[in-house]
Amino acid sequence: MSSAFSFVAVNPCNIREGNASKLMSQNSVRISTIRAELTVMAPIKQSSIPVFPELTKPGVPFTDLRVQEVVKRQSQIHSFPIEDQARRKPQFHSSFLEEAYERCRDICEEYAKTFYLGTLLMTEERRKAIWAIYVWCRRTDELVDGPNAVYMSAEDLDRWEERLQDIFDGRPYDMLDAALTDTVFKFPLDIKPFRDMIEGMRMDTKKCRYESFQELYLYCYYVAGTVGLMSVPIMGISPESLISVKRVYDAALYLGIGNQLTNILRDVGEDAIRGRVYLPQDELAQFGLSNKDVFSRKVTQRWREFMKEQITRARFYFNLAEEGASQLDKASRWPVWSSLLLYRKILDEIEENDYNNFTKRAYVGRAKKFLMLPLAYTRSLSTPSMVFH
Repeated sequence: MSSAFSFVAVNPCNIREGNASKLMSQNSVRISTIRAELTVMAPIKQSSIPVFPELTKPGVPFTDLRVQEVVKRQSQIHSFPIEDQARRKPQFHSSFLEEAYERCRDICEEYAKTFYLGTLLMTEERRKAIWAIYVWCRRTDELVDGPNAVYMSAEDLDRWEERLQDIFDGRPYDMLDAALTDTVFKFPLDIKPFRDMIEGMRMDTKKCRYESFQELYLYCYYVAGTVGLMSVPIMGISPESLISVKRVYDAALYLGIGNQLTNILRDVGEDAIRGRVYLPQDELAQFGLSNKDVFSRKVTQRWREFMKEQITRARFYFNLAEEGASQLDKASRWPVWSSLLLYRKILDEIEENDYNNFTKRAYVGRAKKFLMLPLAYTRSLSTPSMVFH
């Protein structure tokens, strides 16, 4: 995942058809561990342009109201009574479960190295749970953006959603599923964010143009904000926190939104090569731009001005996320702050590249990453009451 709140950097929109029999290639077998037959699965003057054309007065789009139902649901969920847990929880042999988590760890270490290092700062139980969630999210993304995604059909996503229900019901299909099943019964996880991520994958198969930021925001929620909601129960909320549980979940959601917006801005050039444009069409038009300008991959002054506004918006969501980062359990704050600061740094790199995200990829080098860690650690030491009250 791209952060301790948002795992997956999604590469959106391919049109897929066919059956799923070749869904996972041999190169991705460690990720999937799914059987071969896979049974689941006119220009406007700059001065007249508002900073956030599609945002409401407080800075949150109207589509956020649709998301808040999920935030409320997850923030109010409670664990099953102990006796009910004992009755419902599937019994796995300890060695089997240990191997399942080890395989999740290996996948996380191989495909998300920076994030993996962050998980090592967590308690053992929490990092295992985060590994399990990361692997499920990656497998879900692989369905529509993996090497064999061309074989994907809508029915396969339906079967993947049924398989998700089986995980939450204590009936895992394979070893990697078993790790998530164990996590589900240890932490108060709600199934809705997981289902919504699958819905985001459905969007990927149908849509690669977004008329407004409101549309794009909802997509960002599905593919990244959901992971924030999945992660909070694992990270834990500090007993010293003086804000509501819902506000902590809101912050986690906004970190996911900020991360995904950053992914989109960083990957504009790569997406353009594939015929994809994940930028609000109406806002491009307000700056006298169109998809043709994106496909030309030329940096103009209009493009620079457009990108300044998009970067400002992404930073807006990172700022909203800061509130929750210091409300988490003390043991979870450092990796989350590290992720938040490092992802925000990608936006700085786009600026340093003179807004050329067509032919230059903005990335944070290893040295800069390590220099950022002490600042993240300092932020993590601040108590919730000191920061916000």
